[in-house]
Amino acid sequence: MSHVSYEQSKKNVVKGLILLAVVTLIEVIISLFGKGHIFKGVHGNVIVLAICGLLITAFSLYKAYFIVYEFMHMKYEVKGLAMSVLLPTLLLVWAIIAFFQEGNAWKNRREDVQKRNAQPITPAQEGSLLSPDTYQIDWKG
Repeated sequence: MSHVSYEQSKKNVVKGLILLAVVTLIEVIISLFGKGHIFKGVHGNVIVLAICGLLITAFSLYKAYFIVYEFMHMKYEVKGLAMSVLLPTLLLVWAIIAFFQEGNAWKNRREDVQKRNAQPITPAQEGSLLSPDTYQIDWKG
């Protein structure tokens, strides 16, 4: 770690906190703009929501980078140690993407099950191999 005086360290921490506060304030303003609280006409616009989402993601990633490198002192560490800490975060990002995909698959499957449950249920026909207490769903999916 670099050798800095106590006063210089305090100044660096205050600068970092001010930077994080400003970036967070910008994120809040972008979010309010994207949801239509600042200008009423942009609420349903998909392009505006996408741009706002990308900006908020970029600012959040910058804040995470700054916190890890400055407050967790990763910029002062050996590169191998820093990578051994930072690279597993890619697994976390992958897990989040995978959970969103899985959740979407469950949502689509749920709609399919609801369609099947809405179909009329009829008793099994005479002469079939099914017992008379078995019901069939006529599914034309």
